[in-house]
This record gives sequence, structure tokens and C-alpha cells, in this order.
Amino acid sequence: MERKTRRIQDGTVISDKMDKTIVVLVERRTQHPVYKRTVKRSQKFMAHDEENTCRVGDRVEIIESRPHSKNKKWRVRRVLERAERI
Repeated sequence: MERKTRRIQDGTVISDKMDKTIVVLVERRTQHPVYKRTVKRSQKFMAHDEENTCRVGDRVEIIESRPHSKNKKWRVRRVLERAERI
């Protein structure tokens, strides 16, 4: 039996205040159906971060997975880019 392909998205971490959970903002650009202008759409996903390695501002790649909780259905695949630390 073959597994379905899982969706992969990349976005920016906007919150890391929870234990083993981050909130990722994913932005995409689409064309408006009537005005044909490029519009930015954004969506927030809660993702499972097992090692608590991600910090606010990091760019991460998340992958769809089994439900970890009511709202958490994604997990961190890898960190693409670390945010600048002061």
C-alpha cells in the first residue's frame, strides 16, 4: 500500500512560546480572479517542533503529518535559514 504524497510548505516562524510547537506564517501570491492583480495571501499553521530548535524569524520547511493535537497537523521538516540573533 502506497502512502499519499504529503504537502510541503515553507514559511516564517512567528511564535515559539509553546512547548514543542511553533506557529508558521506561510505567504503565497495569487492572481485576483476579476482584477488580474497579484495579491498576497497568508495562512498560519501550527507545527510540531520536537527539539524546540526553531526561534522567531527562522525560515522553516513544514510537512503535513498525522494530527498531534486539535490544531497541530504539521511538523518541522528542516530549518532553511536562521534569523539574525542580537
